Amino acid sequence: MTPAHHANPIPNILTGIRLFAGVVMFLILAGATGGFGPLSAYLDPDDQFALYRAAFWIFVVAASTDWVDGYLARRWNATTRWGAILDPIADKILVTGAILGVLTSGSVPQIAIPCGLILFREFAVSALRETVAGKVKLDVTLLAKWKTTLQMVALGAQLLARNWDGFGWDLDYIDQFQLVADTLIWAAAFATLWTGWQYFDKARREMNKPEVVKLDPL
Repeated sequence: MTPAHHANPIPNILTGIRLFAGVVMFLILAGATGGFGPLSAYLDPDDQFALYRAAFWIFVVAASTDWVDGYLARRWNATTRWGAILDPIADKILVTGAILGVLTSGSVPQIAIPCGLILFREFAVSALRETVAGKVKLDVTLLAKWKTTLQMVALGAQLLARNWDGFGWDLDYIDQFQLVADTLIWAAAFATLWTGWQYFDKARREMNKPEVVKLDPL
């Protein structure tokens, strides 16, 4: 009898860390902008900058695991059903936490629309997958993977812009960098909507296919 294959747990552990980090990062960002009510009132500007820096580095480390866990899983032949379930959830938690955290700063109303479109699409596709589960297989496309990468780069740029003062950089360049960060978030929104349309179009075409009736042999 062939012994059961036990997949290396490290890729799944990294995915779990990314999921947990997304929640922690959001709580830190919310706390820095008054989300903890009376407790946040005790924060001075230096404390707020420290929290923003902590959230930024948590995001950077967590986002980097998105590539690392997938690479290790393929290299070690450690892909599991549990990992396949957790990976997109962790990505969505990290992206959603970063979006909500950035918007709580109240200083970037110009990206409210693209951020909202990204969130709407993510929830819509998740609902679509649940609805057609067992009927239509919606594999993650290569463009969707690049979409996630673009989202994380764009949100990382937004968090970096929130940390500009905290890093002590020249304020003369913050407006130019914010423009770059805003352009990236709009690009991520368009890529997100496009891949969402692809999933819905595939589901529509698959669901409209005539069913093949299998006759029992005589």
